[in-house]
Amino acid sequence: MRGSVTVRMAASPEVVWDLVSDVTRIGEFSPETFEARWTRGSTGPEVGAHFKGHVRRNGIGPVYWTLCRVTECVPERDFGFVVEMNGQDLNHWRYQLRPVDGGTEVTESFELPATGLLRLYWAILGPLRGRTNERGMRQTLERIRTIAEQSSR
Repeated sequence: MRGSVTVRMAASPEVVWDLVSDVTRIGEFSPETFEARWTRGSTGPEVGAHFKGHVRRNGIGPVYWTLCRVTECVPERDFGFVVEMNGQDLNHWRYQLRPVDGGTEVTESFELPATGLLRLYWAILGPLRGRTNERGMRQTLERIRTIAEQSSR
């Protein structure tokens, strides 16, 4: 009940970090989340900060808001958050950055908790949703790479 995609970018970890940790820019990158805003008094990335994401599932619908909480925040290294529903962690998303010669290797990942209902969901729709998530993560990272590499020139 997890997946990941890694893309190498010809940009510094600092440039990439500024893009992945600014949730207000997610609409430029994600094929499903078309906007996000900090909430509950949060104004930027830090552990415990909250934001809402506006999602168009599978890029076509349904459309809904998700409440998210930042769980990892190590500048230029690690940005992660959970999507919450009814006080429960539903999905954990993460961007891990690793400096490499000439740039940054970025891994985007997701992981669902192994609860009964989510296990059933994953057993029925998991292969399809997993492929959709991996396509979406690759598209997100490719869009981030384009912007990061342009700003690094």
